[in-house]
Amino acid sequence: MSSIPVTPVPPERTARDPLPGSVARLFSPSEASGRMEREAEEWVASVTEDFLRAPAITSEAELESLRDAFGSSDIPVHPADLGEYLDGLARNLVHHSVRVSSPRFIGHMTSALPFFVRPLAKLMTAMNQNVVKVETSRAGSLHERQALGMLHRLVFGFPEEFYRERMQNDASTLGILASGGTVANITALWCARNAALGPGEGFAGVEEEGLPAALHFHGCRRAVVIGSELLHYSVAKAMGLLGLGEGSVVRVPVGADHRVRPAALERAARECRSRGDLVLAVIGIAGTTESGAVDPLRDLAGIARDAGARFHVDAAWGGPLLFSERHRAQLDGIELADSVTIDGHKQLYLPLGIGMVLFRDAALAGVIEKHAQYIIRRGSMDQGRRSLEGSRPGMALFLHAALNLIGRRGYEHLVDEGIRKARYMSAALRGRADFELLLEPQTNILLYRYLPEPFRAAAAAGALTDEDERSIDAFNARLQRVQRQAGSTFVSRTAVRRREAAAPTVALRAVIANPLTSEADIDAVLADQARIGARLAEVRLEPLAET
Repeated sequence: MSSIPVTPVPPERTARDPLPGSVARLFSPSEASGRMEREAEEWVASVTEDFLRAPAITSEAELESLRDAFGSSDIPVHPADLGEYLDGLARNLVHHSVRVSSPRFIGHMTSALPFFVRPLAKLMTAMNQNVVKVETSRAGSLHERQALGMLHRLVFGFPEEFYRERMQNDASTLGILASGGTVANITALWCARNAALGPGEGFAGVEEEGLPAALHFHGCRRAVVIGSELLHYSVAKAMGLLGLGEGSVVRVPVGADHRVRPAALERAARECRSRGDLVLAVIGIAGTTESGAVDPLRDLAGIARDAGARFHVDAAWGGPLLFSERHRAQLDGIELADSVTIDGHKQLYLPLGIGMVLFRDAALAGVIEKHAQYIIRRGSMDQGRRSLEGSRPGMALFLHAALNLIGRRGYEHLVDEGIRKARYMSAALRGRADFELLLEPQTNILLYRYLPEPFRAAAAAGALTDEDERSIDAFNARLQRVQRQAGSTFVSRTAVRRREAAAPTVALRAVIANPLTSEADIDAVLADQARIGARLAEVRLEPLAET
């Protein structure tokens, strides 16, 4: 990576240029600052291209060895030289970062981005719009509302008239853009709590009077949410933040297919109500983080209705299946949800920092509305009135662009190809004795494991002992760590319960969503794991430091 050719300032000018002037030049458009900006942009373009084209996923340096480069806590007294600073970034940060766009990085829900996000990122940064308020974003607020309305129509499918009346109506909130799926889920449950424990005669509501008073007024022992045992950990975060406690998350066991069983969930709801608990929400998952499984959403919607609860669908991963004519049936019933979370950085192929919650009822978010005299005043169209976050960048720029530049058919192709290639990988795994497919993929996430040679016969016969299972678990944890450290291919790992096993099984987890990943890349990942497995089998495994 080459150094940036920064044009030096003449010595005589430096001598008569005080510090305030040199700092001011960082902000003021001028010929000199414009020249340096162009040079910096050329440097960034060069470094970006080198990074994206590099064959390795990351460097082989151990994380511990990188600590010294980031060990200083001193803030420089004088402004640093731009060229030297950027070279330091290339050397210490970029070179040792993870190339998540690699077609052989198939372990997490982050992958390649469409090229147009890079110039749009520059535009967004330069404009520096703050969509908390119309006064700091103006058209940006309308732009964001339009993008959310487009996705709302994809999920709920209301007629055109509905969107003409509500999308740009300051009394309506079709959705809220957030920094990620976690904040979106928290926002949805915040709305559910406030709606269920709202004001009544002589009571101002939970938001004003607090949870103990609200439970007492509404005659409840506690308030709970119910969902699969595979609920995302953001639900526990939400219940903690809302004062309800993580113990108020009622987790229902799943079947062998990782889908929650409606009968078991309905039974859990009845038991909660019989104890005097208020069921705030039933939560369905459209694409579990562990395996991509989709709950029977239509059945869960009926259970929520019968329990008098909100129905929230966490579709952070699987929401974009709605673009696919072939696979959208898996999400049947999502249109009955009161709220739906979708995460843009997953299968919408957007940068990190774009999550959203969509509301079936355009008035629901009014239960979390806040006001201030200097900002988000009553009757305004300010987006910050009804959001957990205050100041926010105009990230809708990426969402709006992608919905237009990729379009329905483009997203359908991306979804269909991801699932097709996941099925290719599952077939490849079933055809090998050295791997075991742990769960047939419903979408495009696979769980499997490597079987060391001494255990293959017993595994084929279904005769593995608990001790065998522990040995295979330790082996797979080591294999994944060695593969990650080598930096040429990557899958993640997790631990999942299997009904026949006494303890959770360590699983290798592949996420097949990168448009650049081919069948040949999948074959290469498995071949790399097989080579590592064979090599590890020849040496005695030391106790694993990281689990």
